Amino acid sequence: MNGTIVGPDGKPRCRWCAAAPEFLEYHDKEWGFPVRDDLRLFEKLCLEGFQSGLSWRTILAKREHFRAAFHGFDFHRIARYTARDTERLLANPGIVRHRGKIEAVLNNARCAQQLVKTEGSLAAFVWRYEPKRTPAAAAQTASTSAESVALSQELKKRGWKFVGPTTVYAFMQAMGLVNDHVAGCALRIFAEQARKAFERPA
Repeated sequence: MNGTIVGPDGKPRCRWCAAAPEFLEYHDKEWGFPVRDDLRLFEKLCLEGFQSGLSWRTILAKREHFRAAFHGFDFHRIARYTARDTERLLANPGIVRHRGKIEAVLNNARCAQQLVKTEGSLAAFVWRYEPKRTPAAAAQTASTSAESVALSQELKKRGWKFVGPTTVYAFMQAMGLVNDHVAGCALRIFAEQARKAFERPA
Protein backbone atom coordinates (compact mmCIF):
# COMPACT_ATOMS: atom_id res chain seq x y z
CA MET A 1 0.00 0.00 0.00
CA ASN A 2 1.13 3.53 -0.73
CA GLY A 3 2.50 5.34 2.30
CA THR A 4 2.87 2.19 4.39
CA ILE A 5 5.46 -0.41 5.33
CA VAL A 6 4.91 -3.83 6.87
CA GLY A 7 5.56 -3.89 10.61
CA PRO A 8 7.12 -6.74 12.60
CA ASP A 9 3.65 -8.14 13.24
CA GLY A 10 2.89 -8.25 9.52
CA LYS A 11 0.51 -5.28 9.71
CA PRO A 12 0.97 -2.06 7.73
CA ARG A 13 2.26 1.10 9.37
CA CYS A 14 2.89 4.67 8.25
CA ARG A 15 6.10 4.53 6.22
CA TRP A 16 7.95 7.09 8.35
CA CYS A 17 8.06 4.79 11.38
CA ALA A 18 10.58 2.54 9.59
CA ALA A 19 13.15 5.35 9.50
CA ALA A 20 14.51 4.51 12.97
CA PRO A 21 14.02 1.57 15.38
CA GLU A 22 12.60 3.78 18.15
CA PHE A 23 9.93 5.24 15.86
CA LEU A 24 7.78 2.09 15.83
CA GLU A 25 6.80 2.23 19.50
CA TYR A 26 6.31 5.99 19.34
CA HIS A 27 4.06 5.57 16.26
CA ASP A 28 2.03 2.74 17.77
CA LYS A 29 1.58 4.07 21.31
CA GLU A 30 1.69 7.87 21.14
CA TRP A 31 1.53 9.53 17.74
CA GLY A 32 -1.98 10.63 16.81
CA PHE A 33 -3.64 9.60 20.08
CA PRO A 34 -5.48 12.48 21.81
CA VAL A 35 -3.92 14.19 24.81
CA ARG A 36 -5.52 16.59 27.29
CA ASP A 37 -2.82 16.74 29.97
CA ASP A 38 -1.38 20.26 30.10
CA LEU A 39 2.16 19.17 30.95
CA ARG A 40 2.30 16.69 28.08
CA LEU A 41 0.95 19.31 25.69
CA PHE A 42 3.49 21.85 26.89
CA GLU A 43 6.28 19.29 26.64
CA LYS A 44 5.38 18.49 23.07
CA LEU A 45 5.25 22.14 22.02
CA CYS A 46 8.70 22.60 23.57
CA LEU A 47 10.18 19.49 21.96
CA GLU A 48 8.79 20.43 18.56
CA GLY A 49 10.48 23.79 19.00
CA PHE A 50 13.77 22.06 19.81
CA GLN A 51 13.35 19.89 16.72
CA SER A 52 13.39 22.92 14.42
CA GLY A 53 16.29 22.33 12.01
CA LEU A 54 16.95 18.86 13.46
CA SER A 55 15.41 15.39 13.14
CA TRP A 56 12.70 14.02 15.42
CA ARG A 57 14.96 11.01 16.01
CA THR A 58 17.49 13.29 17.68
CA ILE A 59 14.84 14.76 19.97
CA LEU A 60 13.17 11.44 20.76
CA ALA A 61 16.52 9.92 21.72
CA LYS A 62 17.08 12.80 24.14
CA ARG A 63 13.50 13.04 25.43
CA GLU A 64 14.17 11.54 28.87
CA HIS A 65 17.14 13.88 29.29
CA PHE A 66 14.91 16.82 28.36
CA ARG A 67 12.28 15.69 30.87
CA ALA A 68 14.86 15.45 33.65
CA ALA A 69 16.50 18.77 32.77
CA PHE A 70 13.19 20.66 32.60
CA HIS A 71 11.57 19.02 35.67
CA GLY A 72 8.99 17.08 33.70
CA PHE A 73 8.08 20.20 31.70
CA ASP A 74 6.13 21.55 34.67
CA PHE A 75 5.64 25.02 33.27
CA HIS A 76 4.78 26.46 36.69
CA ARG A 77 8.23 25.44 37.91
CA ILE A 78 9.99 26.41 34.68
CA ALA A 79 8.41 29.88 34.89
CA ARG A 80 10.50 30.43 38.03
CA TYR A 81 13.79 29.51 36.34
CA THR A 82 16.55 32.09 36.51
CA ALA A 83 19.63 32.91 34.45
CA ARG A 84 21.46 30.27 36.51
CA ASP A 85 19.04 27.64 35.17
CA THR A 86 19.69 28.78 31.62
CA GLU A 87 23.41 28.27 32.14
CA ARG A 88 22.74 24.88 33.78
CA LEU A 89 20.75 23.81 30.72
CA LEU A 90 23.37 25.11 28.30
CA ALA A 91 25.92 22.90 30.07
CA ASN A 92 23.75 19.77 29.86
CA PRO A 93 25.07 17.43 27.12
CA GLY A 94 21.90 15.33 27.26
CA ILE A 95 19.74 18.00 25.59
CA VAL A 96 20.00 20.31 22.58
CA ARG A 97 22.12 23.19 23.87
CA HIS A 98 20.68 26.03 21.83
CA ARG A 99 20.34 29.23 23.86
CA GLY A 100 17.45 30.62 21.83
CA LYS A 101 15.42 27.43 22.13
CA ILE A 102 16.15 27.06 25.85
CA GLU A 103 15.18 30.66 26.51
CA ALA A 104 12.02 30.10 24.46
CA VAL A 105 10.97 27.30 26.83
CA LEU A 106 11.36 29.61 29.82
CA ASN A 107 9.44 32.34 28.03
CA ASN A 108 6.72 29.94 26.92
CA ALA A 109 6.33 28.58 30.45
CA ARG A 110 5.39 32.06 31.64
CA CYS A 111 3.07 32.42 28.65
CA ALA A 112 1.48 29.07 29.49
CA GLN A 113 0.80 30.21 33.04
CA GLN A 114 -0.93 33.32 31.75
CA LEU A 115 -2.91 31.31 29.21
CA VAL A 116 -4.15 28.94 31.93
CA LYS A 117 -5.31 31.93 33.96
CA THR A 118 -7.35 33.31 31.08
CA GLU A 119 -8.47 30.14 29.29
CA GLY A 120 -8.77 27.58 32.09
CA SER A 121 -6.17 25.17 30.74
CA LEU A 122 -3.71 24.75 27.90
CA ALA A 123 -5.75 21.76 26.74
CA ALA A 124 -9.00 23.73 26.52
CA PHE A 125 -7.22 26.37 24.47
CA VAL A 126 -5.42 24.17 21.92
CA TRP A 127 -8.33 21.79 21.35
CA ARG A 128 -10.42 24.71 20.08
CA TYR A 129 -8.24 24.48 16.97
CA GLU A 130 -9.10 20.86 16.20
CA PRO A 131 -10.12 20.61 12.51
CA LYS A 132 -13.69 19.49 11.85
CA ARG A 133 -12.50 16.42 9.95
CA THR A 134 -9.27 14.76 8.88
CA PRO A 135 -9.88 12.57 5.81
CA ALA A 136 -7.58 9.58 5.45
CA ALA A 137 -6.87 10.46 1.83
CA ALA A 138 -5.25 13.73 2.91
CA ALA A 139 -3.08 12.24 5.65
CA GLN A 140 0.57 13.37 5.65
CA THR A 141 0.17 15.41 2.49
CA ALA A 142 0.74 18.78 4.17
CA SER A 143 3.08 20.32 6.73
CA THR A 144 0.67 23.06 7.80
CA SER A 145 -3.07 23.63 7.88
CA ALA A 146 -5.44 26.56 8.29
CA GLU A 147 -5.84 25.53 11.93
CA SER A 148 -2.12 25.27 12.61
CA VAL A 149 -1.61 28.72 11.09
CA ALA A 150 -4.40 30.14 13.25
CA LEU A 151 -3.09 28.49 16.44
CA SER A 152 0.46 29.59 15.65
CA GLN A 153 -0.64 33.17 15.12
CA GLU A 154 -2.62 33.23 18.37
CA LEU A 155 0.25 31.75 20.39
CA LYS A 156 2.66 34.30 18.91
CA LYS A 157 0.20 37.08 19.72
CA ARG A 158 0.29 35.87 23.32
CA GLY A 159 4.10 36.01 23.36
CA TRP A 160 5.07 32.39 22.63
CA LYS A 161 8.27 31.67 20.66
CA PHE A 162 9.33 28.84 18.31
CA VAL A 163 5.71 28.07 17.50
CA GLY A 164 5.56 28.51 13.72
CA PRO A 165 2.75 26.86 11.69
CA THR A 166 4.87 23.81 10.75
CA THR A 167 5.93 23.26 14.36
CA VAL A 168 2.33 23.62 15.50
CA TYR A 169 1.06 21.23 12.83
CA ALA A 170 3.55 18.57 13.94
CA PHE A 171 2.30 19.14 17.49
CA MET A 172 -1.32 18.70 16.35
CA GLN A 173 -0.45 15.47 14.53
CA ALA A 174 1.34 14.01 17.54
CA MET A 175 -1.22 15.05 20.16
CA GLY A 176 -4.19 13.67 18.24
CA LEU A 177 -5.84 16.93 17.23
CA VAL A 178 -5.69 15.41 13.75
CA ASN A 179 -5.52 11.74 12.81
CA ASP A 180 -2.71 11.76 10.28
CA HIS A 181 -2.08 8.02 10.17
CA VAL A 182 -2.31 7.21 6.47
CA ALA A 183 -5.12 5.18 4.96
CA GLY A 184 -4.08 1.55 5.31
CA CYS A 185 -2.05 2.07 8.50
CA ALA A 186 -3.19 -0.47 11.08
CA LEU A 187 -3.08 2.20 13.79
CA ARG A 188 -5.36 4.69 12.05
CA ILE A 189 -8.54 3.00 13.24
CA PHE A 190 -7.28 2.82 16.83
CA ALA A 191 -6.33 6.50 16.80
CA GLU A 192 -9.77 7.33 15.40
CA GLN A 193 -11.51 5.24 18.07
CA ALA A 194 -9.48 7.04 20.75
CA ARG A 195 -10.46 10.39 19.25
CA LYS A 196 -14.16 9.42 19.23
CA ALA A 197 -14.00 8.37 22.88
CA PHE A 198 -11.96 11.41 23.87
CA GLU A 199 -13.69 13.99 26.05
CA ARG A 200 -12.73 17.36 24.66
CA PRO A 201 -11.64 19.78 27.38
CA ALA A 202 -14.02 22.68 27.91
